[in-house]
Amino acid sequence: MDGSRKKKWVAWAVAAAIFVVLMLVTPAIPQDEAYHDFADQRTLFLGIPNTLNVISNIPFFFVGVTGLILCHYKNYFRLSSQGELWSWTLFFAGVTAVGFGSSYYHLNPNDATLVWDRLPMTIAFTSVMAIFIIERVDERAGAKSLAPLVITGALSIMYWRHFDDLRPYAVVQFVPCIALPVMAIVIPPMYTHSSYWLWAAGFYLLAKVEEAADKPIYNWTHQIVSGHTLKHLCAAMVPVFLALMLAKRTIEPERVSLLQKWKISWVTVRERRSKDSITVDVDCNYAAVSNTTSEQ
Repeated sequence: MDGSRKKKWVAWAVAAAIFVVLMLVTPAIPQDEAYHDFADQRTLFLGIPNTLNVISNIPFFFVGVTGLILCHYKNYFRLSSQGELWSWTLFFAGVTAVGFGSSYYHLNPNDATLVWDRLPMTIAFTSVMAIFIIERVDERAGAKSLAPLVITGALSIMYWRHFDDLRPYAVVQFVPCIALPVMAIVIPPMYTHSSYWLWAAGFYLLAKVEEAADKPIYNWTHQIVSGHTLKHLCAAMVPVFLALMLAKRTIEPERVSLLQKWKISWVTVRERRSKDSITVDVDCNYAAVSNTTSEQ
């Protein structure tokens, strides 16, 4: 086994060990039944219960289907490997399925229907993890990690339903939320327009804030719209930005991380300000000398 493969196996082993330790030392997290008690439970038209929470999932369907089509139509996204193609296909398939699964859940919110809301999301989360490994770490390793990651996500849902314990699902959902922005900033990208990952992460963070503030937002807007409805709309912007990134990006000629680019920009700005300051001082001194000479 060569050094690089050994490092990959060690990394996976360490991740698995950390997960096992967390499962041993942390208490189980049962599903809170109050989670299903959303602020906006109005039936506004067509007899659809929880109307706005249901129809606000429609953007997921359209964005997901568009992404799927562009992944395969004349290779519009210019995906360079089968690993990338399968990973992005599963991502947009997960997004499309969220449109159905989340709508189905919100028609009758309970633990049984919540499975079909969370399962597509885990497919999307885990596919993105594989994409990042392909683009930022190792193409072959990322392609091989796709199936295990997606299966792990599905197993976390099954574990929750069988044992009423959200810990594995929480790892699947929140580890990417932390790891992906860090990787997007620190690790040099294969493609241009990598800042779109940060826009996507920002909208997802905003969606989680709106979800947590479901009832306060509903009250602040005088019962017009709830935080959960806005959460759906903001979360749907994540695949929108990623689709835009795919459409615009090209191969990065010089693989430089965003962090390094920011450092270079900061140094450039400081040097420019320093030069401007020196120029101002010289002009002031010249003006002072000129005034003194004219007075004499």
